[in-house]
Amino acid sequence: MAVATAGGLGYAPVASGTIGSLLAVPFLPSLARLRVDSGPLYAAAVLGVIALAVWAAGRAEAILGGHDHSYIVIDEVAGLVLASVFLPASWTAAFLAFLYFRVFDVLKPPPAGWIDRSWHGGTGVVGDDLVAGLYAGAVTWLTLRFL
Repeated sequence: MAVATAGGLGYAPVASGTIGSLLAVPFLPSLARLRVDSGPLYAAAVLGVIALAVWAAGRAEAILGGHDHSYIVIDEVAGLVLASVFLPASWTAAFLAFLYFRVFDVLKPPPAGWIDRSWHGGTGVVGDDLVAGLYAGAVTWLTLRFL
């Protein structure tokens, strides 16, 4: 539960997904630097966070009952971490990725909504956030490129 709630941030009485997402933001510039400096280490870090998120979300879902309980916010962390695949190592990029991620996480554009409705367990909880993270990273990259 400690991992699934991102150290208890998921217990926030309002906007727990937003608060959980904020946990990842300070790591985004460092992850982007790591991607440039050591691709294999970066890939291991991102895949490790995703695997941990799927495991923890699945376990927490079994404990809490129901699908994607609001206390589970490790999925938001994993989604933003995946967004780093597109980001430069800057605070501007991290901030924009956070904003775009929250929009995509709420709107659940295809295939995120389908994943959220159709997949079960930890993969269902985390899968839609990974899609939102990819969209957020790509849109952040485009925004920075054309501004």
